[in-house]
Amino acid sequence: MDLRTLGRTGIELSPVGFGCWAIGGPFSNPAGEPLGWGVVDDEESVRAIRRAVELGVTFFDTADVYGAGHSERVLGKALAGIRDQVVIATKWGNTFDESTRVMHHQDATPEYVHKAVRASLERLGTDYLDLYQLHFDTTDEIALPLREACEELVREGLIRGYAWSTDTLHSAELFAQGEHCAAVQHEASVLHDAPDFFALCEREDLASINRTPLGMGILGRRNASTPATGADIRTLPPSWLRYFDEGGVPAPEWWEKVTAIRDVLQSDGRTLAQGALAWLWARSPRTVPIPGFRTVAQAEENARAMEFGPLTEEQVQEIAKLLQ
Repeated sequence: MDLRTLGRTGIELSPVGFGCWAIGGPFSNPAGEPLGWGVVDDEESVRAIRRAVELGVTFFDTADVYGAGHSERVLGKALAGIRDQVVIATKWGNTFDESTRVMHHQDATPEYVHKAVRASLERLGTDYLDLYQLHFDTTDEIALPLREACEELVREGLIRGYAWSTDTLHSAELFAQGEHCAAVQHEASVLHDAPDFFALCEREDLASINRTPLGMGILGRRNASTPATGADIRTLPPSWLRYFDEGGVPAPEWWEKVTAIRDVLQSDGRTLAQGALAWLWARSPRTVPIPGFRTVAQAEENARAMEFGPLTEEQVQEIAKLLQ
């Protein structure tokens, strides 16, 4: 497949990136409710990241709050010595305690941006970030000074571009007016089309970084007989996590949709997950889905989706009819 471009930065990156939420391991809110994906094996995470790089994956997306800093540390360890071969994105905005692995609240001050970026650089073991992303929704009045703080970080050489991770189109448009805005991270999958975001990215020369491309696992290996367990956010899903019911079981209405489109997604020898990624590539030449992973096997499956390329327009139309 052809490489993608990180918007106005001109940086080239692989068509699929890897989302590093899961490899952060457990963390929670002050009430003790899980915000991570459960216990992980750090050494397996490192092996998976390095295997992904071997298979051509060059883009890795994390956040400082994932695992309360742990995801950044694991990613930094895995990429040590090959920093110049990869593109790293992280996010800021949520405060947390690394020792207790508890997320506390949001800090929307420009001063915190400067503090948070330096902490992320230390955990990742690098002296610059390719992309730095705001990680919570807020008002225009609060967001504009944060956008200017990101411009200051570009001038300091600490970041190469910035973005807002948001599903609010107006917010994405606001950040897009900044000179060095390079992308929008937003939800997009075969179960959640995002035509307005794709159009914005085309119009403003931005990368479309696709969060939850596998529907939090419902387009992967999760089904009624393999529910999420333990300290996994899907076992006690917040309101925005609509693909799973309490107990980590796929929600019936969404599972019905997956069943309806499964055969098309698995065409030409693809797995279900590979087909879901292929649908996103067919939607826009700017899409960069970032599926999560915890094992070498998952890393290999996601990376090898690039060998198949995008679905055809006919397959995309067939899926649209099946989902009507």
